[in-house]
Amino acid sequence: MSRSSGGGLRVLNVAEKPSVAKSVANILSRGQGLRMREGRSRYNKIYDFSYSVNGCAAQMLFTSVTGHLMELEFEDRYRKWHSCDPALLFQAPVRKFVPEDKLDIKRTLEEEARTCQWLVLWLDCDREGENIAFEVIDVCTSVNRHLTIKRARFSALIDRDIHHAMQNLDNANKHFADAVDARQEIDLRIGASFTRFQTMLLRDAFVIDSAADDRNLVLSYGPCQFPTLGFIVERYWEIQSHEPEDFWTINCSHRSDEGTATFGWMRGHIFDHACAVIIYEMCVEEPLATVTKVRLQEKPKYPPYPLNTIELEKRASRYFRMSSEHTMKVAEELYQSGFISYPRTETDGFSPRTDLHAIVQEQQGHPGWGSYAQRLLDPASGLWRNPSSGGHDDKAHPPIHPTKFSSGESGWSQDHNRLYELVVRHFLACVSQPAVGAETTVEIDIASEVFSASGRVILAKNYLDVYRFESWGGSLLPTYAVGQQFMPTTLTLDSGITRPPPLLSEADLLGCMDKGEALVMGYDDMGYKLWKPYLRALMERDMKAVSEGNKSKAEVLETCLQQMKACFLDARLNKVKLLEAMAVFFERSIRPGQDEHHASGEFIRQCGLCQEADMVLRKNRDGNFMVGCMGYPQCRNAIWLPGSVSEAVATTNVCNSCTPGPVYLIQFTFRRLEIPPNYSTNHLGCIGGCDEILRQLTEICGTGSRSAARGRGPAASSNVQRNNTRQGACIYCHQSGHSSGDCPSQSVGPRSVRPRTMNAQNAGQISVSCTTCGAQCALRTANTTQNRGRKFYKCPSQECNFFVWEDSVGNGSVGRGFQRATNVDGQSAARGRGAGRGTGGTFVSATGDPNSGRRCFVCGDPSHFANVCPNRGN
Repeated sequence: MSRSSGGGLRVLNVAEKPSVAKSVANILSRGQGLRMREGRSRYNKIYDFSYSVNGCAAQMLFTSVTGHLMELEFEDRYRKWHSCDPALLFQAPVRKFVPEDKLDIKRTLEEEARTCQWLVLWLDCDREGENIAFEVIDVCTSVNRHLTIKRARFSALIDRDIHHAMQNLDNANKHFADAVDARQEIDLRIGASFTRFQTMLLRDAFVIDSAADDRNLVLSYGPCQFPTLGFIVERYWEIQSHEPEDFWTINCSHRSDEGTATFGWMRGHIFDHACAVIIYEMCVEEPLATVTKVRLQEKPKYPPYPLNTIELEKRASRYFRMSSEHTMKVAEELYQSGFISYPRTETDGFSPRTDLHAIVQEQQGHPGWGSYAQRLLDPASGLWRNPSSGGHDDKAHPPIHPTKFSSGESGWSQDHNRLYELVVRHFLACVSQPAVGAETTVEIDIASEVFSASGRVILAKNYLDVYRFESWGGSLLPTYAVGQQFMPTTLTLDSGITRPPPLLSEADLLGCMDKGEALVMGYDDMGYKLWKPYLRALMERDMKAVSEGNKSKAEVLETCLQQMKACFLDARLNKVKLLEAMAVFFERSIRPGQDEHHASGEFIRQCGLCQEADMVLRKNRDGNFMVGCMGYPQCRNAIWLPGSVSEAVATTNVCNSCTPGPVYLIQFTFRRLEIPPNYSTNHLGCIGGCDEILRQLTEICGTGSRSAARGRGPAASSNVQRNNTRQGACIYCHQSGHSSGDCPSQSVGPRSVRPRTMNAQNAGQISVSCTTCGAQCALRTANTTQNRGRKFYKCPSQECNFFVWEDSVGNGSVGRGFQRATNVDGQSAARGRGAGRGTGGTFVSATGDPNSGRRCFVCGDPSHFANVCPNRGN
C-alpha cells in the first residue's frame, strides 16, 4: 500500500452530490477532527479528516461532483442544425467533455488528485453512478496515473452501511458505465437526427401556434418521451374512435331478514333491444328463482412486493396525488438525510443477507405503527412472513426500505411525512401474512336465465392492519341453500350506453396532444411504430446485456443505430406521410422570402469548397434538383442537375471512384420525352465527376436553375473537375475524340437555332423558335448600361427560359441550354457565355456565376452579374 511522503495514506473520496459528501464525511469521521475548506467550486466543499482503512492510518479528503461531470455532444462542425444532413448524425464523431459550468469541479479534482495515492468513488451505486465514477476516474488519472482506484458500495446513508462500505472497498464496474455510454450515444444520435428532420421539415411548412416565435420552435423526438406520448395518443385514438352503443341488462334483487342480495345477469348485457325484451318478459312470466349453486371459498389477499422506484411513484400518485418528479425529489431528500434507502432501484426482492428483523425493531416506538411492529416480532402472533420477490434485481441496490426511525422531523413537509410513512408501512406489510377472506358466490335460475351474486367477509386482516392504503371491501350475503326458491323483490330491465376508456391522467402531456398526435400518426402511416414501447424495451434489454458483460458497447451501438438509421432514411423517403398528418391539424404556412437553401436535404458529400459544411440533395421551388452546400449563404457552392430529372433520391451506396469520399450515389428518374431514346429513364448516378452518362444528359438537356432554366447549358463547376481524356463516345455519331456537344454532325439540324423568314405580311423579319418547346420567341430589348438597346429573343415559356442575342442568330450561335452550333474549325461559337464545355465541366455553381470569364449566367453578358440582370425573370 503506497503512502504519502508524510507516512500516511492520502485518499481522495468523491461523492455524487455535496450533501452526500457531507453526510459520509460526518459518519466516517464520527464528528472528530472534521475540517472543511473551500474548493474551486463554491458549492463543492472539501472535508478533511483522519480515518483507519483496514488498520492503516489514512488522511481522508472528501469532495463531490454535482451529477454528471461530462456531457456527450457532436463535434463542433455537426452541432449547427444546417451544418449537415441529419442522417449523418448516426455516425458523426462525438466527444465527451467537461462543460464550462463544471470546470471548477474538474480543477478541484485535478488539484487534489495530484497529492493522493488512492481515489475512492462514493457515487450512487447504479449504472448512472458508475458512469459518473468513470468520468471522475478520467479526470483524476489524467494528472496522476499512479492512483489506486477503489469503489465504495452502499445503499443507505447510515453508520453501518457507510463504515461497512469503507472497510470492504470494491472495483468500479466498467460494464455498467459502458451501458450508460451506449444509451447516451443512442439517445443523442436518434434524438438529434429525428428532431432536426421533423423540425426542419414541418416548422416552416405549417402554422404552429404553440410558441410566440415558431421559427424557434423545436419539434423534439425523444427515444423515451416519444413512446410515452404514444401511450397518451393511443388512448386518445381509442376514445375518438369509440362509437356509443345502447345495451340492455336484467337485474334482480332479493330482500330477506338477513339483508339484501343483488344478482347480476350472467349474460352481462346485450345490444338487441327486442331480444332483451323477449327474455325479460319470459323472466317476468316465470319469476320464481331457484338457487342452483352455492360456493364458499377461503381466499387470500397477498401483501405487495418490496418497494422499487416505479411502485413508489405509482403508489404516491394513487394515494397522495403526488407527481413522479415530486415523489423522487422528496425521496432523494429522505435518502440524503439517512431515513430511507437509495430510492432509485429496480430491485423488488430482499437479499437473504438483509437483517429484516433489525429494520422492524427500529420502528417499535412509533405511535402509529409501533404496536404492529411489536406484534410482527412476536413469534406467538404468527404474523411474520418472509417477503416474496417480484423477480427484478438490478444488482446495485435493495428495495426501498426505512433505514432510520423517525416520528416526524421538524423540517419535514406533509409530503415528507407521507412518503416516509408509505415506505415504512409498505415494508411492514411485505413481511406480514396475507389477509384472509371468505368469499360466497350464489347462482340462481329464473326462467332458464342464470343470475349471480357474491359477497365477502374478512376472516383475518393481517397486513391490512398496517397497510391502511388498501382495503378489501365486500358485502355480506344472506344465507342460501341449493334448491331453495324465492320470489325476487325486484326484477328490472335496465338500459345503458357503452363508454370509451378514460383519458390517461398525465395532464401535462395532454397539453401536447394535438402536436404529438400528428407526429405519431405520420410515423404510424409510414409503418413505423416508433411510438410503441417495445422499441425502447429492446434497447433497454441491450443496455442490460452490456451491463452484465454479455454484449459489448460497440456491438449494441452498431446494431441499434443501424436499425434506427434505416428507419430514419425510410421515414425521410416517406416524409409526405408526416406532411399529410400535420395537414390534418395545422394550417399550411406560406412564408414570403423563404429560401430553398435553408431547407433540409439528403447528404451526398462534404463540400469541397468551404470544407466545413455538407452538400445535400434538394429540390428548389421551381422543381429543379440540385446538390448544394448547407453552409449557404456563407458558401454558395452547388451542383445543378439535369433539367430532365423528375425525381432524385439519395441512396446509401457510395461511389468507389470519387475522392474525397464518401460520395453517395443518387437514384435518378428522367422524363422520357426529354432525353434521347437510347437512355434509360432510371439511373443510379454520381455527381462527383466520374459519371459519364450524367455528364452527357447534362449536356443534352441542360441544367435546372433558380428560374427553372431547364434549357440553359451548364456552366463549369468549382467542385467537379473532369479532363477531356475521360470523354466517352459521342452519343450522336458514336465516335471518340469529341463530346456530343461538339459533334460536327450536329453543327446544323433541328437542335440548332436557325433563323427563318416569316410570311409575306412580316417579310424581312426574323423568326426564332425555342429549340426545346418549339414556341415562337419574343423579341425584346436590353436596358443595361453595356447592352442598352441591344435586342434578344426569349422563349415565352417560364420552364424553358430560352435566350439568344438577335445579332448572333445568323452566325450559328445558339441560345442557352441547347446543343451549340459548331464552326468548321470545331470550336464553340458560344464562348461568350462563360461556361465553356471544353473544360469538361458539367455543372454550375450555386450563384450561377461562371468560374471563368465573369459573365452573367442569365444572359451571358460580361458587363454584369446575374443578380442585377435585367433579363432575370423576364
